[in-house]
Amino acid sequence: MKAWTWDRYGSPDVLTLKDVDEPRLAADEVLVRVRAASVNPYDWRHLRAHPNLVRLSIGLRRPRPGLVLGADLAGVVERVGGEVTDLSPGDEVFGEVRLGAFAEVVAVPRDRLAVKPAGVGFEGAAAVSMAGHTALQGLRDVGGIAAGQRVLVNGASGGIGTFAVQLARTFGAEVTGVCSTRNVELVRSLGADDVIDYTREDFTRREGRHDLLMDIVGDRSLAALRRPLTPRGTLVLVGGIASPRAGLLGPAGQLLRGALTAPFVRRRIAKVSWKPNSTDLEFLAGLIEKERIAPVIDRTYPFAELPEALRHIEGGHARGKVAVTL
Repeated sequence: MKAWTWDRYGSPDVLTLKDVDEPRLAADEVLVRVRAASVNPYDWRHLRAHPNLVRLSIGLRRPRPGLVLGADLAGVVERVGGEVTDLSPGDEVFGEVRLGAFAEVVAVPRDRLAVKPAGVGFEGAAAVSMAGHTALQGLRDVGGIAAGQRVLVNGASGGIGTFAVQLARTFGAEVTGVCSTRNVELVRSLGADDVIDYTREDFTRREGRHDLLMDIVGDRSLAALRRPLTPRGTLVLVGGIASPRAGLLGPAGQLLRGALTAPFVRRRIAKVSWKPNSTDLEFLAGLIEKERIAPVIDRTYPFAELPEALRHIEGGHARGKVAVTL
């Protein structure tokens, strides 16, 4: 099968599309013929080993031989492992792997897959898992969102942000999105009650107005981010995943500062680390089928142009998600 591999850390230029062996299938896995994948900051962070902490899991001096980039995917089941009883060859599915989605075929743990929602194509389904999980778990599980709350999303036009705005509305919250001038109408179209153009207004100057703030960008101090919150408000940190300029520690820098600060401040500070699982994928699929939320696709690239897709997402200005089709 064809797959994108890399043997040294660096820019998208170090990627090579070559023939590799199909993955072996474990008993609890599903072999999926990939029809589409989506590109995340997660991918270029592994490609460049930024932050350096990434090297601990995939190779200190260079990536381990045979590693394939990519997490989000959608495709068609080819085979199932012996322990998988609820999926069959030919089923259309979507989900996530730790690495390996930028390939023609990938082995995916069953508990990281769900049946593709009706009414959405493969590229739309491939855009859901990582961003959708992060937004959902950040708002619901970490932030404790409730109907009637006032929620602010910093980074509302990116992959996670576009899901967060829609999900917050689904939970019955009043939503304010923060984005650049060119994305104001997009964020408003997703259901935001108010949109702040950060080139014209500093959202952190809005004293005590919001019950929950999800910070995706990671470009403000914790003191500034606490200011727009009510005295009992919650700050949910994604950790600067959308920004290539998140410091030497990458997303971990802001998360570490948040953990150290949390015991000493009145407002609650918590972090979200997405946990892919089929239950949440099914929940998101149900909302998509009911047209309560929809993936936002900025651009779609053919599989052969994956390096260009990575360059685009690394620039930090993608509207929603970037997809790759096979």
